[in-house]
Amino acid sequence: MFPALETEVKQETLPDPYEDFMYHHLQYYGYFKGHRGSLPTSATHQHVWKNNPRYLLSGSFGERQGMIPDPLQKEKLLWPTCISSPVHRQIEAVSRDSLMLSSPLLKSRQLLHDEFGEVNPCLREPRDLFTFFSSSGPLQAPRWPIECEVIKENLHHIEWVPPQPEYFYQPTGNEKLPEIVGEEKGTVVFQLDSVPTEGSYFTSSRVGGKRGIIKELAVTLQGPEDKTLLFESRFESGNLQKAVRVDTYEYELTLRTDLYTNKHTQWFYFRVQNTRKDATYRFTIVNLLKPKSLYTIGMKPLMYSQLDAKTHNIGWRREGNEIRYYKNNRDDGQQAFYCLTWTIQFPHDQDTCFFAHFYPYTYTDLQCYLLSVANNPVQSQFCKLRTLCRSLAGNTVYLLTITNPSRTPQEAAAKKAVVLSARVHPGESNGSWVMKGFLDFILSNSPDAQLLRDIFVFKVVPMLNPDGVIVGNYRCSLAGRDLNRHYKTILKESFPCIWYTRNMIKRLLEEREVLLYCDFHGHSRKNNIFLYGCNNNDRKYWLHERVFPLMLSKNAPDKFSFHSCNFKVQKCKEGTGRVVMWRMGILNSYTMESTFGGSTLGNKRDTHFTTEDLKSLGYHVCDTLLDFCDPDRTKFMQCLTELKELLQQEIHKKFNELGQDMDLEGSWSDICLSDIESSTSGSDSSLSDGLPVHLLNVADELNQKKKMYKKKKKKPLQTRKQRNEQYQKNNLMQELKLTEDALSQLHGRDKGTSLDPSKMTSILTKNKERMQV
Repeated sequence: MFPALETEVKQETLPDPYEDFMYHHLQYYGYFKGHRGSLPTSATHQHVWKNNPRYLLSGSFGERQGMIPDPLQKEKLLWPTCISSPVHRQIEAVSRDSLMLSSPLLKSRQLLHDEFGEVNPCLREPRDLFTFFSSSGPLQAPRWPIECEVIKENLHHIEWVPPQPEYFYQPTGNEKLPEIVGEEKGTVVFQLDSVPTEGSYFTSSRVGGKRGIIKELAVTLQGPEDKTLLFESRFESGNLQKAVRVDTYEYELTLRTDLYTNKHTQWFYFRVQNTRKDATYRFTIVNLLKPKSLYTIGMKPLMYSQLDAKTHNIGWRREGNEIRYYKNNRDDGQQAFYCLTWTIQFPHDQDTCFFAHFYPYTYTDLQCYLLSVANNPVQSQFCKLRTLCRSLAGNTVYLLTITNPSRTPQEAAAKKAVVLSARVHPGESNGSWVMKGFLDFILSNSPDAQLLRDIFVFKVVPMLNPDGVIVGNYRCSLAGRDLNRHYKTILKESFPCIWYTRNMIKRLLEEREVLLYCDFHGHSRKNNIFLYGCNNNDRKYWLHERVFPLMLSKNAPDKFSFHSCNFKVQKCKEGTGRVVMWRMGILNSYTMESTFGGSTLGNKRDTHFTTEDLKSLGYHVCDTLLDFCDPDRTKFMQCLTELKELLQQEIHKKFNELGQDMDLEGSWSDICLSDIESSTSGSDSSLSDGLPVHLLNVADELNQKKKMYKKKKKKPLQTRKQRNEQYQKNNLMQELKLTEDALSQLHGRDKGTSLDPSKMTSILTKNKERMQV
């Protein structure tokens, strides 16, 4: 394409001052520890050392390990599972042109490539310092803590919607409650090495996890007649810790707790092999921690058959009989455990099957989805993918900015923002399916989607806690803590995902109004989908924060329950995303809770939710946004009227329960809503565990520095004269305020009496003159 440049590239190139500066900059901050000779000195090799898959960030931000070669180059590349061979060829062509165009003779680095690899002379947006999402290079594979063993297999599940509704399990009353016997009377057939729990903490990570040969943890079969199941969970989001065979077709299962904790067992995801078609198997999970569960009211586990997927295109489906959730009869003296038991008949002999608490959605699934967006020539024009930050383990936390280009700067500045996020709790994969539905719609060519992109700037963080998702945690990050209790944190290095999210929203609020914030979650004890919000005490916006949930319930009446919504702000929830963002000034700040079970409403009553149901809710969020922002305020005002009537009914009900009578005419709207509404005790929320022990000193040091900085910033008064003048001014200001308040109160009490303007002016003038002395 450019023969002259190709000739120049072959010749010896001069050192590039920009590359020399970046090398010293990154080395100074500890991101790379390469030898000087190992890094290129010319822009010709810029593409090579930046994008070579053999060189990736190693370790966490805390350790800042070097840029080291990794022997697992093959496992790091996600292309085989994500993109087709034509895209391979396209990317190779782009890479060749990138190498050729990086000659120092070509001064501008702002050249972009179109989908055919041709060079277009247009400006490119600034890149992030650490990494950026690029369709012209491989994605970094997931990074695991170095203690974790990971099998070298790429797992993939097809998406499938059952043709018939999957109804809740109806208990017969004859379900067996197996007695837990443990490995003393059974045979251990699968057991991971001891995992880090309370007292230990994350140190470093690498792609592929633990070095060395992966152990064969499953038992060795004694021959074709051996019917022992072979278990495995050392893959993304898997978390089975131990399996004990207590009878020919009966197994007791122990889940791995969240890493660096001794609790949070709810999510499960594991694989079994060597199945038999005509046998009835029983599985019992023995170390669940929640006293209540949707399994007590009809929820079934999910099963996936690889043979069914391959031959019949059948994916995840609800299966199981004799389902019971009950208290474990073995007590360790510290905490009570609960059991989930069910029976199953496998569809095929010698099949590979998976079981899960809910439809899995892994970090790799997200990366493949985002790669398809980045490679889409239309979607990539209005959806910009950037790196928000790196997680504790060094995994990329992605930020999407979705909006149509504006015609003028004034039009761009007038756009309001909407912020959406998901998977702060890694085991709540339902949040990812709602997010996927939202992204599918907002990135589509639907007229409604185009209109939304015209009037809003969407900031989307699709996976807030990639580390937890990768290792199969239910609730925590690798800090061993619930991130949704630490949105106030000052520990950027320990809680980077939420620190950077809060900071991004803070900057966003400085430039434009944020109309709505919503964090997508999952719920294990209540059916349907609902929102948790906040109560606004400003009468100007009274009940306004309830309008969006009510509209959403009207748009999705068979899935969304307004009755289950709650707007009470409890003290223990002060560190959650919705409360922190609300206190930052976002009136419509919500947590969306999507059940792991199903619906009790309308046409979907007593049926499990599918992934399609959850994705449809992502569309309904968009639909409701249009209703909420409709210039014709008829719907909005109708919802406010309905909300006032509902609240009146709730107040009457509350006083009747207390055995009190009250005339609510005229005075009912003065009652504090927090006194009426019950707490969100039905929430899956966990209390904050505070900081891990190894971080307490760090937090204390930062707080001390913050106090010292504030003290230095405040200018002390130097002389007694200055202090006296300030004291007099403060007194006069207070007196003036009291005078004005008294006049306004007098005017309010006696509206029929006219005030003497000259007297009022005289009083105010006197006070102002005294203040200026």
